Amino acid sequence: MSAENLFLKQSGVRHPIICGPMYPCSNPELVAAASNAGGIGIIQPISLTYVHGYEFSAGLDYIKSLTRQPVGMNLLIEKGSKKYHQRMEYWLETALQSGIKFFITSLGKPDWVVEAAHKAGAYVYHDVTEAKWAQKAVDVGVDGLIAVNSRAGGHTGTYFYDQLLEQLEPFKLPVVCAGGISDASAYQQALNKGYQAVQMGTRFIASEECSASLSYKQAIINSHETDIVLSERLTGVPVSVINTAYIRKKGLKTNLFEKWMLNHSKLKYMMRTILALKSLRSLKHSLLDKTGEADFWQAGKSVESIDSILSVAEIYKKFTQNHS
Repeated sequence: MSAENLFLKQSGVRHPIICGPMYPCSNPELVAAASNAGGIGIIQPISLTYVHGYEFSAGLDYIKSLTRQPVGMNLLIEKGSKKYHQRMEYWLETALQSGIKFFITSLGKPDWVVEAAHKAGAYVYHDVTEAKWAQKAVDVGVDGLIAVNSRAGGHTGTYFYDQLLEQLEPFKLPVVCAGGISDASAYQQALNKGYQAVQMGTRFIASEECSASLSYKQAIINSHETDIVLSERLTGVPVSVINTAYIRKKGLKTNLFEKWMLNHSKLKYMMRTILALKSLRSLKHSLLDKTGEADFWQAGKSVESIDSILSVAEIYKKFTQNHS
């Protein structure tokens, strides 16, 4: 780890481990447990409200009742409806008023988030998959970069973590490794390479505090990295999922009409919204389903090293006991 770890300073935590924002898996208890363990849990507002049923402000209060440690929040800021943007502005304003100081933005231009956060003394890290997107984020003043590599679950990148770090180092900002981290050796290797922190999702789904079904957790334990595939049918951009019967039936590629819409400069956001709304319903069902019949499960290639369901505290201990 570098002598001066800006991530630790900016996030206010002891361990450079982020429990990444996950739709639909970021339940309040998981977020709080990650922060209590010395890292930082990230609130995903759509998960908090749509999946777990909290009014946003009440959900924040509940999470704050579970931990006195710093928590962060994620905003998906890709272009959408005016109503959705107003909702994001409300989420951001409410989070800042509640004292949240660390934000992760995804899928859009974070200029307005950076402006509001910096006025409140908060920090903004932005998800990037390559240098050209990082440049746009750096140009509007982000404080750090979440480097989403080709081993990540959910919305994934195209570059291996070494290649991506090489692209991002010239920006001279803290860089977080997102993808492929699920054991202590991979964690330490990422820090030794120059990453200031890691972000994990799949490892935390297979935790006691995550409200995902036992079937989902067991699928992660049973899967190998060769079972992870990329589907364009879910949101219009590649999403990393376990290759289940549902995914095989649905197919991995968009159809001709969907592809035409996604390639149209004015219609692509509409098509992404249509696909995403269908997927949101399926994801919510797969999270809450206890029968094992729903098998739409996001996961990254780090499934290869996950062989048990552990508490969040146990996961942090395994990662940090020899590397604090």
